[in-house]
Amino acid sequence: MRVGILGTTWPYRGGLSAFNERLARQVAADGHEVEIFTFTLQYPDFLFPGKTQYSDAPKPADLHITRTMNSINPFTWFRTARRIRKAGIQLLVIKFWIPLMAPCLGTIARLARRRGIEVVSILDNVIPHEPHFWDKWLIRYFVGSVDRFIAMSDSVRDDCLRFLPEKRKRCVALSPHPLYDNFGESVPTLEARKSLGLPEDRTILLFFGFIRDYKGLDLLMRAYAKARQQHPELLLVVAGEFYNNAQQYSDLERELNMEGTIAWHTDFIPDERVRLYFSAADLIVQPYKTATQSGVTQIAYHFEKPMLVTDVGGLAEIVPHGKVGYVCRVDADDIAGFIGQFADIAPEKRETLFRKNIQQEKQKYAWSVMTATIYGNTK
Repeated sequence: MRVGILGTTWPYRGGLSAFNERLARQVAADGHEVEIFTFTLQYPDFLFPGKTQYSDAPKPADLHITRTMNSINPFTWFRTARRIRKAGIQLLVIKFWIPLMAPCLGTIARLARRRGIEVVSILDNVIPHEPHFWDKWLIRYFVGSVDRFIAMSDSVRDDCLRFLPEKRKRCVALSPHPLYDNFGESVPTLEARKSLGLPEDRTILLFFGFIRDYKGLDLLMRAYAKARQQHPELLLVVAGEFYNNAQQYSDLERELNMEGTIAWHTDFIPDERVRLYFSAADLIVQPYKTATQSGVTQIAYHFEKPMLVTDVGGLAEIVPHGKVGYVCRVDADDIAGFIGQFADIAPEKRETLFRKNIQQEKQKYAWSVMTATIYGNTK
C-alpha cells in the first residue's frame, strides 16, 4: 500500500515533526511505501510564537519528504492534492492539532477523497487549549473532510464526537500516543548532569517542552517554592523555549524569593540533547491546567522516569497513580505535597518503586499499535 502523511516534518522542528517522522518510519517498517507531504510555509512569522520554526538538523536521509503546501495559499492546496493523487497514495494520514490549519488540511483531504483516497486523521486536539470564537466553524469544516479519526485520549474522542452526526460516531477509534523512542538511549545520570552543568547531588524535577500558559509552569513554581521549605535538596530544571511572555515567570521568581534556585534552559532543545535532560531528571513534572495528551509523558516512558501530572484531559489515563508516578489536582499545594512525597523516598528506592511498573506500562504504547489502528485492522 502507498501511504501519504500530510503535515509537519523537516525542515520544521518540534513534537509534530518528531511524531510524523517516527510514524513514517513505522509505516515503512510495516512494509508499506510512505511519503510525507509538508509545508513550504507552515505559519507566517507573525503568527509563530517561538524564535524560529526551523530545524538545524539535516534532512532525514531515510524519509521521502515533499515540500508542497503553503498554509495560507489555496493554490498550493490544489497542487498538493494533485501530487498526492499522482503519487498513487491510497491512504492519507493527517495529524490535526489546531483549527487554524483546518482550511488547508481540510481542503486537501476533500480533494483526495474525491479521487477515492481514504483519509484518516490522528487528533492531537479537537478543541484547542487556547480557544477562539471561530474555532467551531473551522473544526466542523475539517471533521467533514475525513473518513476516520484516531483520538489519543478519551477526552479528545469525546470532543470529536461532539462535531459528528450519530451515523458517523463509529468512525472514531481510540489509540494512545505512542512512545517517543526516537531520542536515543538514556545515559548515566551523573554523566548527563555533568554535560548539562547541573549539580550531581540534587533531586531534579524536570519541566520540559515549549512554555505556554496552559502548561502551568506558574503553578509548579509556587509548588516548588513550598516543597523546598522541607526539601532544600530539590532543584527545578525548566527546559524549553518560551511561547508566551517570559517576564511573568521572572516576576514570579522574584515574588517567591526564588532567584537562583531554578535552572532555566530556555533555548529550543534539539533532539540530540533531549536524552540528557531526561537522563538527568528524577521526576518529570507536568502541572498542566488543560490538556488532552502529552508527548512529554511518552518521552518519560521511553526513558523510564516517574511522572507527576495533573488530572486534566487524558493525562491521568496514561499515568496510573502510585505505580508510575502521581496524579494530582490543578493546585499548587497538591502538587507540592506529591513532590514532597517523592522527595521523601530514598533515591535508591525510587528505582525499584517505579521502574518495574513503568517498564510494564510502556508496552501499551508501541508504534505498531498506532499503525494497526490507522490501517483499520485492529479488533
